[in-house]
Amino acid sequence: MSSTMEAAIGRGIRLLPHAIGGRVRVLLLLAATAGAMVGCASLERLPAVPEAQTKQALFLGLPNARFFIDGATPTALAAEFKTAYARELAYRHGAGAPAPRADILALSGGGDNGAFGAGLLVGWSERGTRPHFKGVTGVSTGALIAPFAFLGKAYDPALVKLYTGVSAEDIFAARPFLAALSADAMADTAPLYRMISSYVTDEMVAEIAREYDKGRLLMIGTTNLDAGRPVIWNIGAIAKSGHPLAKESIRKILLASASIPGLFPPVMFDIELDGRTFQEMHGDGGATAQTFLYPGTISLRSDPTLADRARRVFIIRNGKALEGWKETERKTLAIAGRAVSTLIASNGIGDLYRIYTTTRRDGVDFNLAIIEPDFQEPYKGPFDQGYMTALFEYGQKKAKAGYPWRKVPPGLAVAGN
Repeated sequence: MSSTMEAAIGRGIRLLPHAIGGRVRVLLLLAATAGAMVGCASLERLPAVPEAQTKQALFLGLPNARFFIDGATPTALAAEFKTAYARELAYRHGAGAPAPRADILALSGGGDNGAFGAGLLVGWSERGTRPHFKGVTGVSTGALIAPFAFLGKAYDPALVKLYTGVSAEDIFAARPFLAALSADAMADTAPLYRMISSYVTDEMVAEIAREYDKGRLLMIGTTNLDAGRPVIWNIGAIAKSGHPLAKESIRKILLASASIPGLFPPVMFDIELDGRTFQEMHGDGGATAQTFLYPGTISLRSDPTLADRARRVFIIRNGKALEGWKETERKTLAIAGRAVSTLIASNGIGDLYRIYTTTRRDGVDFNLAIIEPDFQEPYKGPFDQGYMTALFEYGQKKAKAGYPWRKVPPGLAVAGN
């Protein structure tokens, strides 16, 4: 392999982390390595769960540990919503009073742009108006924020440290070129796993379980790479299970949600099925959706069990609406990178439109935060502390002053205007 090719690979590694949460980042790697990888041996793994048995495969033996949300009506997820409501009623000692308003938070992918969402949450706490969320969903960097957002402002100091006190070395370690070709990714995420593990402790798992008992839900999105399908993991149910692998599983789920295919290694999950052990390969949830709320095939309005309360959804998109102008070099990686980053931004806006359509149908109040054009800090490289601190403080300042939530996705006029 020539030194020019190695330099191209290195450049691809430096560029890709900024796009955590997108769908097709691996194109940059393919552009540089398509010819080089011919003949490279793949790593061994246990057999994948057979296609016909994908839905029957239980994780940790739990029927509600995770859900597939594509295809037909996801009855299992709808049933989980209903049982969560029943737990909430029990916690409130019955249905003597009207159900309180349910506030839901959805956190998108975005790599180091997650500093925006973290700062917004901290500033929201400082203003004193941050809701006690009924449910929190997260993808990629949003998945890393989600447990802290779910557990409340007591965890704000962790958000500050996580998004203003880290650098690229705390997230990944680039592998030597030849080692990367024979491995499953261009970089090693052992540093990120260690950081996740330092926060996801026995105490945190127990606290998530207690909140699950109160009817609150914490959901994390990954992509099952074998099945090519999105998966929603029910973190509260896993925490509540008391399974000896619950804590380790939650750590792995968070890591999987942020694992960019091709750049970061996939995360393997062992599955017992009919007395045999299989493995599922999971990666970045952003490969299938950068943000999720609940599937449009579930209608809150048409189900009397779910339709008895007012709801608000707050979506934090850890990114801008548009990529913005940038002169692009006439080089393969530069062109591929620019096309991919533009596609990522476009697909992320598409997710917002799908959520908006669902909330309009179900009478849910839609609120959106994005990185606005007034944020002008230069981007110097992946996980640059100066950039992340500036972005954190930007979100914090806006929220502390009273965040001006958008009522419609970018590009859509507000009704009546």
